[in-house]
Amino acid sequence: MGYRFSKHSRLCGQLRIGQLYREGKRFVAWPLRVTYMPTEGETQVLVWAPKSLFKRAVCRNRLRRLMREAYRHHQDLLGEQHYLLAFNYIDKEEQPYEVIEKAICKALKKVKG
Repeated sequence: MGYRFSKHSRLCGQLRIGQLYREGKRFVAWPLRVTYMPTEGETQVLVWAPKSLFKRAVCRNRLRRLMREAYRHHQDLLGEQHYLLAFNYIDKEEQPYEVIEKAICKALKKVKG
């Protein structure tokens, strides 16, 4: 499996996002809250850093970039199963890449079961 995060790997569209948050299961892998549900199609991912915690767009963009990068490098942990995933950053302070990467790995292993 390639280490790409293409456009069709991104979760977008209010209907699918709403369905994920309504019907999906969630847990916390600090500093992330993960919401997931199995799907028939390709695995799609939503990364989110709230404006209420990080007022500056530079900080939000950096956190989203780090979460995407960590997911991109470890997406093979999901195997052949397909999911809708949402990674919400919930810590009030920016964490280094190593912490985010560890949380993403932990989350992907837990999602797979």
